[in-house]
Amino acid sequence: MRYRCAVLDDYQNVALKMADWSRVTGDVDVTVFNERLGDEAAVARALQGYGIVCVMRERTPFPASLIEKLPDLKLLVTTGLKNASIDVAAAKARGVTVCGTDGAKHPTAELAIGLMIDLARNISAENARMKAGEPWQTTVGADLHGHTLGVIGLGNLGQRVAKVGKAFGMKVIAWSQNLTPERCKEHGVEYATKADLFQQSDFISIHMVLSDRSRGLVGKTDLGMMKPSAYIINTSRGPIIDAAALIAALQSKSIAGAGLDVFDVEPLPRDHVFRTLPNVVLTPHLGYVTQNGYRLFYGGTVEAIRAFLDGKPIHVIG
Repeated sequence: MRYRCAVLDDYQNVALKMADWSRVTGDVDVTVFNERLGDEAAVARALQGYGIVCVMRERTPFPASLIEKLPDLKLLVTTGLKNASIDVAAAKARGVTVCGTDGAKHPTAELAIGLMIDLARNISAENARMKAGEPWQTTVGADLHGHTLGVIGLGNLGQRVAKVGKAFGMKVIAWSQNLTPERCKEHGVEYATKADLFQQSDFISIHMVLSDRSRGLVGKTDLGMMKPSAYIINTSRGPIIDAAALIAALQSKSIAGAGLDVFDVEPLPRDHVFRTLPNVVLTPHLGYVTQNGYRLFYGGTVEAIRAFLDGKPIHVIG
């Protein structure tokens, strides 16, 4: 049987360059979609007749209602080994195999550090000023050395950010709901309560998985405890921070600024207020978007398709 395969949301048009698709093109006709397909109805219309669909993280959700509209779907491959936007149980109930891929763990931590440095030293703003021919040197940057980095979530990514913060000579403190002083000690950082972290930190970096428990984890009260000179960085998921509360804090300048790579709605609408705030550095969900990261993602996607075609699925989720 020859399958039709859809590769979704390849924004940079690089999917076919990042892996050896010849391993499957003898059995599969591959179509790449570079633009978002739209709402659920539009996605369902576009994917009729496709037996294999490859998704990039959570860019296009696959709830039960969409899966039910795709009677030809047999294999759903997601980059990464988890994807909260896929209803795996619904897929399984309809006989759809869901597989994941390996992925690089360091790129998002690197971006978080990049946003922190950008905020501290006004790199993006000064770059724009230089190119606009504006006066020489108008801002005075903040130091990282000797200041406090608060890490929310001390998992793999949080640990990496903490190590870099320590290398910069920062005091690193950490908090999450399940974090213990003993675990903090294992990684050479200080345990803090949530309130202490927001009150003491000069920079806060979030590294939590989005769940019912973490949605809205950072709200008006938390932001209100931050120093006026402090910055918050989110490379995890947008809804972890209450967006309205963050906008209010940034507009009132009760905090110094924010570095945001993730948003409640993605792509971020062109008229969104975040795009207008001078004390915000924005990136379009680039956390995992690196050459090596994409090679792992798309290489793993090809491997998953090949294994499925050979009757031996790998990295099956659920």
